Amino acid sequence: MELEFTAEQEELRDGVRAMLTRECPMSFVRGIVEGDADADGLWKQMCELGWPALTISEAHGGLGRGAVELAVVVEELGRVVAPGPFVPTLTQFVPAVRAVGSAEQQARFLAPVAEGALTGALALSEGAHGIDLARVTTTATRTAGHWTLAGRKTGVLGADLADELVVVARVDGVAGDDGVGAFVVPANDVVVESWAAMDATRGLATVLLDDVAIDTDRALGEPGPATASALRDALDEAVVALALESVGTSQTIFDVTLEYAKQREQFGVPIGSFQAIKHKLADMLVALERARATGYFAALAISEGDERGRAASSTAKIAAADCQRLLAKEGIQIHGGIGYTWEHDMHLFVRRVKTDAQLLGTEAEHKARLASLLLD
Repeated sequence: MELEFTAEQEELRDGVRAMLTRECPMSFVRGIVEGDADADGLWKQMCELGWPALTISEAHGGLGRGAVELAVVVEELGRVVAPGPFVPTLTQFVPAVRAVGSAEQQARFLAPVAEGALTGALALSEGAHGIDLARVTTTATRTAGHWTLAGRKTGVLGADLADELVVVARVDGVAGDDGVGAFVVPANDVVVESWAAMDATRGLATVLLDDVAIDTDRALGEPGPATASALRDALDEAVVALALESVGTSQTIFDVTLEYAKQREQFGVPIGSFQAIKHKLADMLVALERARATGYFAALAISEGDERGRAASSTAKIAAADCQRLLAKEGIQIHGGIGYTWEHDMHLFVRRVKTDAQLLGTEAEHKARLASLLLD
């Protein structure tokens, strides 16, 4: 396993960072939060640069890159708390279609993503059921010529901007992994109830499926244990992406806090010269580097089909949660009173990492998942 970035990956990182520095400054992010701007222009720029094609196979018009390249882009998006449909589309919708869909379905749904003509999201969570596929309660009933879906999905990232949703449901009357399926549902056919989310830079929503009928060719694969297993593979990729997005935002929290500690003076000297502040910053850096290394190891394991990928993905989410908890707390405290104000940008970064920590499984859920994997 090669743990160093290639020259091509470094070039990708530099290019993404340069574009986001230019097109996604904090003034733009604040415009999104305050309702004075939208993410359409930024998404258009991403599409013109071919970012949506990154992990889609060349056969479907993509670039055919892997989980590590996706992680590089997502970490940079996290640094600037970028809005828009990239994360839900490329890290959640695309892996689900790729993992479960037939070649024809992949061509149908992924080729438009590569062109920048289609956005998507993953509707999985049902609140208390978290990411446990075996406990999904949304039902899918097969009738002549179509499937009928009924249920309620919560905390769906990007549902407000999605054209299509991959909805995880189960055949009515079947328990466990038996009957678990994935269905591509047009967003216009469901009710999307947007949340007043903590992270106002992008949308979270509840998706209501009230006997939504879809054609049978929108069922990805055949519901059952094989589909459940493939969905878990897709979920691993999505979880690692969220973890590394959180790492990117945590890096900015650290950078902003370090710079403030160098400039803010008390008793005639910078507060960064105080031993207590140095210790805090050192602890923050250790947590940050641990979370980054854990996240990229997981991305590489997934990219290479390593059997440790599933455990590594949960470990990455746990490490990212540990990191954001420490950096959010210390970042605000070192800033003092100004760190709590609306005018300072710190709350925008804290809101993003706190939200990421709750999506696709909490720290507690992933610790339980990891324990189960290690005991098997």
